[in-house]
Amino acid sequence: MAEDEAGRVDRLRIRPLSGDTWDAYAALIERHNGGGFGGCWCCWFHNATVAEKREAGGGDWRAYKERLVREDRAHAAVVFDGDAAVAWAQFGSPEELPGVFHRKEVELPADPWPDYRVTCVFVDRRYRRRGVAAAALGGALQLISDAGGGLVEAYPQDTGGRKVSASFLYSATRGMFEDAGFEYVRAKGKNHCIMRTTVPAAR
Repeated sequence: MAEDEAGRVDRLRIRPLSGDTWDAYAALIERHNGGGFGGCWCCWFHNATVAEKREAGGGDWRAYKERLVREDRAHAAVVFDGDAAVAWAQFGSPEELPGVFHRKEVELPADPWPDYRVTCVFVDRRYRRRGVAAAALGGALQLISDAGGGLVEAYPQDTGGRKVSASFLYSATRGMFEDAGFEYVRAKGKNHCIMRTTVPAAR
């Protein structure tokens, strides 16, 4: 594939993370040394304990994540270019993804409890800044719609127009979520914010 063809949005397809897509998803993470957060295999927000990882076999994040996927306890929209996974957007219920930063700021008693959280958006380094992250988010919202829809919450980086290294944009940007129909709720921590949208059920 020519370099200028990589990441063309019209080439891309969305598939749910599952046992069928695990190998391609795992290959993407392995190409990037285990993904973000020092190789967490997109497990950070699952809040896994050391004991849970050990139970998964081998005491590593990869085995833990694979077990969650095969037990239908980890969800993501995986972006494919041909047979290769090139991005994903992780989503799930608050019970599935409890490990948000600044949790006391997020889970205020007066706030509505979301049906879903979107916590991580990751793109292969060869496909960045081509709209692939937005495609992954759109895929996640479609999968949520297919599952019945509901209130969706996200915690993107509020860059204020500043250029930020992709390594810090694990939750993507406020602007990208605004383009997808999310509304700003309030700040979260120093550089992030809380955003929400309601996704209708697919007809």
